[in-house]
Amino acid sequence: MKLTLTFFVSLLAFALQDLSSVREQYSEATKSQKNAEDFYNLVANASKDNKVMLGYKGAAIALKAKFAKDRKAKKSLFIEGVKLIENAIKSEPNNIELRLIRLSIQENTPKILNYKSNINEDKKLILTNFGKQNQSLKEHITSFVKQSSVFSEMEKKSILN
Repeated sequence: MKLTLTFFVSLLAFALQDLSSVREQYSEATKSQKNAEDFYNLVANASKDNKVMLGYKGAAIALKAKFAKDRKAKKSLFIEGVKLIENAIKSEPNNIELRLIRLSIQENTPKILNYKSNINEDKKLILTNFGKQNQSLKEHITSFVKQSSVFSEMEKKSILN
């Protein structure tokens, strides 16, 4: 019994550490093509059962589109990434981290791609449920909100305080 409990606690600790690393690299992924590739490699084998990791995989693919040279490849990668994110959200519609992933992609997507329709919905869900999240996720959300242009100063204060 103790061995089983120890195994599951170790597995949970590893998963949380891994998620922390994914969040960290996601924040850096937009800064260069190499960072985007490194991030993609980190999440490329994400399990379909772990919807948050699947959302990050979708974001990684969408970010690869940003650095693709060919217009057709850009479009194809972006659509593939967005589909993964949307399917993950469809499976877990109240998952704040998935909503944050989609919000970050929609905020930074050119208007011509018409992928901005959920910004207010996602922002509202994040603001409403921020206090219910674990400390690690709160820190990740706070880091995003600080640099985001979609949150008003009042909304930022509500999260930063």
